[in-house]
Amino acid sequence: MELFQNTRFDFLGRQRWFIALSLLVTLAGVISLGVKHGPRYGIDFRGGAVMDVQWRGKPPVERIRGALSARLPGVAVVQAHDLAGSNDLMISAEIAGAPDLATLQDKVNKSLAGIGREYSIRGVEVIGPQIGADLRNQAMFAVGSASAGMLAYLAWRFRWIYGLAAVIAVVHDTLITVGLFSLADKEVTLTVVAALLTLIGYSMNDTIVVFDRIRENRRLLPREPFRAVVNLSINQTLSRTVLTSGLTFLAALALLWFGGIALNGFSFALVVGILTGTYSSIFVASPILVAWDRWTGGRIR
Repeated sequence: MELFQNTRFDFLGRQRWFIALSLLVTLAGVISLGVKHGPRYGIDFRGGAVMDVQWRGKPPVERIRGALSARLPGVAVVQAHDLAGSNDLMISAEIAGAPDLATLQDKVNKSLAGIGREYSIRGVEVIGPQIGADLRNQAMFAVGSASAGMLAYLAWRFRWIYGLAAVIAVVHDTLITVGLFSLADKEVTLTVVAALLTLIGYSMNDTIVVFDRIRENRRLLPREPFRAVVNLSINQTLSRTVLTSGLTFLAALALLWFGGIALNGFSFALVVGILTGTYSSIFVASPILVAWDRWTGGRIR
């Protein structure tokens, strides 16, 4: 199935405008990260406590959030969400300093007592600051390792400039996604890191499809200017890009809209990442190849 046939869009004709847009959004995100001293990490990375609270009847989630926020100044209620099909709440809270579960449970009990319904705290889990720091370092290592591995594969499968262009596009996608998390004041949790790793692979796959067509057309049309070959290749893969990215985007958008607070960070990262990943394959990675070909005097094959 093809949505577009024999298109001749000049994608590279407006590349300066799109590159300027990328730089602007990336700069806004970096400034936000700098002002806020990095992303707003969740309990997974900062350390804290997670309580499993069961209610009799449907829990009034908004009232519970308000009561806990009022009772716990300085100890942020990071996440409180009702699990689908149950009367349970997962309440996550940061604990300043050494973990003091007795004090935390006392404050939670006093906050929830005013709601006027019966409940029971079924379990409490504590994530220490050291474990949180280790998880944060491991998450960064996972993202870096994934990028390095893909760079090595593309350098072997194509040429090193293809790998460099693809990794720059992935870094672009990651920076924009994390920057938008900072601008929107959303938390970065382990599920968000999982989404980022998913998007690294997704963006890389989309870029490889375009690169493979560029290499194929370069062999079929050796006398054509490289810029024209890149434009042709993007047009030839446009239908596949729109179908794949469009359907995945609709699924992620539905997850963002209907998934609730529990999946909000994960689905937000997916929505942003799909858009930026598709965008960067066309307007970041491909222009880098064209610029390199021009600078080296047409040596890309």
